[in-house]
This record gives sequence, structure tokens and C-alpha cells, in this order.
Amino acid sequence: MKKIILASKSKDRSKILKRLNIYFETFDTQINEKAYKDQSSHPIELVKELAKAKALKAKDMLKSEKKGTIIIAADTIVELNGKVIGKAENEMEAFQILKTLTNSSHNLITGIAITEIDGHKVLVDYDITNVTFLYLSDDDIWEYIKTEEWKGRAGAYSIRDRASLFVKEIKGSPSNVVGLPMQKIFTILKTEFNLNLFES
Repeated sequence: MKKIILASKSKDRSKILKRLNIYFETFDTQINEKAYKDQSSHPIELVKELAKAKALKAKDMLKSEKKGTIIIAADTIVELNGKVIGKAENEMEAFQILKTLTNSSHNLITGIAITEIDGHKVLVDYDITNVTFLYLSDDDIWEYIKTEEWKGRAGAYSIRDRASLFVKEIKGSPSNVVGLPMQKIFTILKTEFNLNLFES
């Protein structure tokens, strides 16, 4: 089994791999995501570019890893009517984001980039999941904000936690909602890197 490094500090992404009993290590590239997001407004190209930047930086910083080591990087944003919605920096921003998303549908877009320490190939892809919220009153939103689940999460919510109470419908990959489209990752690893996650 090849070693897998998840180039992400996201606890949600780590939980997905742990739940699948996939052995991996994490690495934080400390990429300045805001700088990229200030420069690009096209949601799909933005997440693809960021995922690729994280993968390549991790590859450069982890040169001493053994041959065959796989690096998986990802970036997730929320898109509503063509506008990119990132992570809230404080409670008021979280409130404003959730107020915007209430009683409507939005897209969760994740870019992924996969490469090998000793290879030249970098596979970049993306996935989109459409999420519909129930109506939330201002009081509901503030009660949710108290949970602090909004911190560090695109769209200021965590669907794996209490936000599941107000998610009305999901169309698309459920794992993509948490920031790692596993069906795409499984296919890319198997076809392009000769790594079958069923054999882990």
C-alpha cells in the first residue's frame, strides 16, 4: 500500500479517510487561500488552482518522503448565484452568510489535486454538490452560531454536525459536502496511480 498524505488541516476531511479505515498522514501547506480568492472570482477555476497549489507545495516540502507517496490536496468553497462565499472570520460574518443561504439552494464546489512524490503527473478535478437549506429565523441562526461549528468552514456550517438539522436536500456527492469527493478520488487513484483504496 502506498503512503498517502492529505495536504489539508481540515478535521472534516481527515474524518472521512479515518471512517474508511484508510491510513494517511496530514500536512498543512499553509497556503494563503485568501490571496488566491482575492485574485480569482470564477468558483471552479479557483478551487482547482488552490488544490493544485497545495499539492505542489506539499510535494516540494516533502521531498524526503519515500518513493510512491501519494499527495491529496483539496479546497472547498460555497457558490451562490455565481458569487464565492468563503469562511467567516467572526460571528457577524457567519450570521450574514447563513442569513444569505437560508431558504435557498447553493453549490458546494471542491477542487482536488493528486500527485506522487517522485512523479510528474498532477491530476486536477472538481465536484459540485447542491445543498438546499430550510428557512432559518434570526434566532435559529444565532443559536447555531453558538455551537462554533461555523469556524473554519466554507459557508459557515458543518453538515456532519448540527447543520444537518436545517439541510433540506442534497444533490450530488455526500462526501463532497464535507470537502473530499471520495468517488472521484477513488477513480483517479485507481486509474492514474495504481492505488486501489479497497485494498488498503
